Amino acid sequence: MSSILQVENLARSYGEKNLFENISFVISQGQKIALIARNGAGKTSLLNIIAGLEPCDAGTVTHFSRHSFEYLKQDPELNESNSVFEEVYSHSNDIQRTILNYERVIAGHNKEDIQQAITEMDTVNGWEYETRVKQILTQLKLPALDQSIRELSGGQRKRVALAKVLITEPEFLILDEPTNHLDVEMIEWFEELLSKARITLLMVTHDRYFLERVCDEILELENSAIYRYRGNYSWFVEKQAERREIRNKEIERAQNLLRTEQEWMRRMPKARSTKAKARIDSYFELKETAENKVNEERLNLNIEGARMGKKILEINDITFSWGNLTILKNFTYTFKRFEKIGIIGKNGSGKSTFLDIITGKLRPQKGHIQTGETIQYGYYQQQGLIFNEDTKVIDVVKEIAEVVKLGNGDTLSSAAFLNYFMFPYPSHYQPVYKLSGGEKRRLYLVTVLMRSPNFLILDEPTNDLDILTLNVLEEYLASFSGCVLVVTHDRYFLDKIADHLFVFEGDGIIKDFPGNYTQYKDWSDHRKRQALLQRRVEPPRTEREKRIPDNTNKLSFRERQELETLEKKIGELEAEKSGIEADLQSGKLKPDELIQCSHRFANIITEIGFMSDRWLDLSARDS
Repeated sequence: MSSILQVENLARSYGEKNLFENISFVISQGQKIALIARNGAGKTSLLNIIAGLEPCDAGTVTHFSRHSFEYLKQDPELNESNSVFEEVYSHSNDIQRTILNYERVIAGHNKEDIQQAITEMDTVNGWEYETRVKQILTQLKLPALDQSIRELSGGQRKRVALAKVLITEPEFLILDEPTNHLDVEMIEWFEELLSKARITLLMVTHDRYFLERVCDEILELENSAIYRYRGNYSWFVEKQAERREIRNKEIERAQNLLRTEQEWMRRMPKARSTKAKARIDSYFELKETAENKVNEERLNLNIEGARMGKKILEINDITFSWGNLTILKNFTYTFKRFEKIGIIGKNGSGKSTFLDIITGKLRPQKGHIQTGETIQYGYYQQQGLIFNEDTKVIDVVKEIAEVVKLGNGDTLSSAAFLNYFMFPYPSHYQPVYKLSGGEKRRLYLVTVLMRSPNFLILDEPTNDLDILTLNVLEEYLASFSGCVLVVTHDRYFLDKIADHLFVFEGDGIIKDFPGNYTQYKDWSDHRKRQALLQRRVEPPRTEREKRIPDNTNKLSFRERQELETLEKKIGELEAEKSGIEADLQSGKLKPDELIQCSHRFANIITEIGFMSDRWLDLSARDS
């Protein structure tokens, strides 16, 4: 495989903080690689250097396919004066310019201009490209295409930026936390897209199912060095443990040998022979190895919670709306001791609003909520805590408590508690503004847990936290002697924590599903397959029925044409797929024919998935 990217002896530091030093690696065409490191280790800085947006202190970065390279930043920069449509099509390739011109001409209703635009679309084969783009826009549920970028929320901006890089179909794609601000349905679609795409990928993400199913290699940035694991996330977890065990044994041997060498150094007069000088040099190398401890920093988070009485939280027939958007409709539920509930649903379905109603920040328009007298909420909010940036890290937690009570009766000082949360003692006296975004989220989590709540409410706690922190938080929640209510798009997190789910289905309907996320997904997929089969066996509408005006029909003429084209194309692809399946099972194909058919089979599955999703969206509006 040809090389796409080569990094040699790269180094970067900020002041006294050394992020990485002398790191080298090569990415070859077709590889899908994840970069893993704890918050503040320099992941985003490394991506920015590779993308040419940030300088390095030493080393070189060489791109071998710069012409087809795209980078989705964690906080993308968009043109505020553009509409969503203009921003998505703002790249300068011929097809995108032609489609942008076509859409503008259609809006102008000039027949001559329209005919010219149609001719240009035919010339560049823009129709198939436009269909694919609209499938992407549909899946990402972008706002109205004529809406201004400056009017969008942070999550909407991220999705616009994601659509913008995906429609260019780059040869090499770099993604920094791409799943933030995507709901679970979008993440699964995106996961499927990347896992089947012929693309070279380098990404930073904390989504472990995403890592498991998309990536074939992982780079770990630890202690300023790079470690390479040729496998997915499960392979990484296994091999990382083996690497650390071997490293710790080497350190233990070095420490034992160091005692002997230290005694020799104390007795040894000033070195005169070459042999003695070599032994002294060896001593200092040994000393460096012995002091290089691998600190896994496993946390003991058995924090004492407030006593919980029999009455927890009772929600009685509550209703709440924002204008015409119904969030809750006659919802009733009685919380039980120690239960852990995950909340899922599409963006904008009201999950965060529901949490604000429970905690009293908002009042329901109908119904009432009764909270037990012993309940103490710990509310980790999506927008995070607004810190005084000049405050020292230690002072942030000391304002809450000087000591933290543990479940076994022991206590920890606020400084020791910070250290357990991977804030080493030297960092306690640095101002908050020096922390990375992920480190600030971790500090916010510390401030929530330090208050000893017995009912934890977590709104998107997995955003911007590194995998080590997530693993530790999961262990804590699993043994937490209180109630947990968590909104998250992290499926791995839900599978480890949730006893059951509140599924926000829209229009105020909340389904209580008895199981974790994977069980819900299996059940939901089965329902969708049955619905799709049912719709396909329904008899088609006659030409006369199609001509009868329908005041409730929301499809435009062009969308109706697209729907009919999709129906035809899906049928053709299904027939082709069946033919290839028969060929693959025949045992008569030559090796090169077998490879060619396998590739085509994978592409057909992807195309059918795209087209089926778009067909379902259009047909639902046409029903």
